[in-house]
Amino acid sequence: MVISVKEIVQDLKKMNIGKILEDVLLKDYTSYKVGGICKIMIFPKDISALVKLIKYLNKTEIKYMVLGNGTNVLFSDQVYDGVIIKLNEFTKIEARGNNIICGAGCQLMKIASMCCRKGYSGLEFATGIPGTIGGAVYMNAGAYKSDMGYVVKRVKVLTPDYRVITMVNSELDFHYRTSFFKTHKNYICLEATIMLKKGNKEEIDELVKNRCERRLESQPLEYPSAGSVFRNPTNDFAGRLIEELGFKGLIKGGAMVSQKHANFVINYKDATANDIKTLIDFLKEQVKEKFDVDLKVEQEFVNWEHKDGEEIKETN
Repeated sequence: MVISVKEIVQDLKKMNIGKILEDVLLKDYTSYKVGGICKIMIFPKDISALVKLIKYLNKTEIKYMVLGNGTNVLFSDQVYDGVIIKLNEFTKIEARGNNIICGAGCQLMKIASMCCRKGYSGLEFATGIPGTIGGAVYMNAGAYKSDMGYVVKRVKVLTPDYRVITMVNSELDFHYRTSFFKTHKNYICLEATIMLKKGNKEEIDELVKNRCERRLESQPLEYPSAGSVFRNPTNDFAGRLIEELGFKGLIKGGAMVSQKHANFVINYKDATANDIKTLIDFLKEQVKEKFDVDLKVEQEFVNWEHKDGEEIKETN
């Protein structure tokens, strides 16, 4: 079904869904600071509004995706001619003993820091991960040999048939940098219950402080990036393999392999999305050729279906 952007916006305003933005620069919503224009971005005000929105998009056959903080995605430089949904209004935080209930739009670092300050242990690994709760559950974000799969007790979910259900940890298929949601993209995480334990506050504070110092020393936090590019292969490190090939500091366009950490690609100087993807693809090919290791990209490539130079039809 073909429908213009103007018609979509008019329909959604009548439905009182929430804030609607048009012709959004995706570089303002991603940590790589690259990407093309998104035709429509919507911030549903609550679950009921989200359900109305998804029903409308499915009925009108408009493509859509849910985006968290944009810290683990690489959008192409092309126009995203669909709808991007942001759950920024889903910021409920409720403590019930050792259980913390968090809306999908809550900031993971904020939740982790709050819990650590109160002397709860289990989220220390997340104090340096700049994503939302929803995004962290989706990709099973982790660090320091821990991840969300160890602490998420249950998740409130919107199903493809518009039901709101609760899924428990054993149903969420948490594995290294993946979960049930990665293989069932039409299920949407609405909120998560995180189960922690009471710990020694001084020990927690010291651990968080040491890891913060370690990040500052070893990661290029001063440049736009999306964190680790590749998953670590079994019994090895992606960064070690890339460094072994002498690719630290390698530049393609405005993208560079970090001098601090070889598993980080940074937006060094006004990079395009294509610069970054070209560099990532090159690293993957070289590691495969030299070490016969097939590195898996941890980040998601979005809107790369169109070939370079191919005209993209816009709907307005």
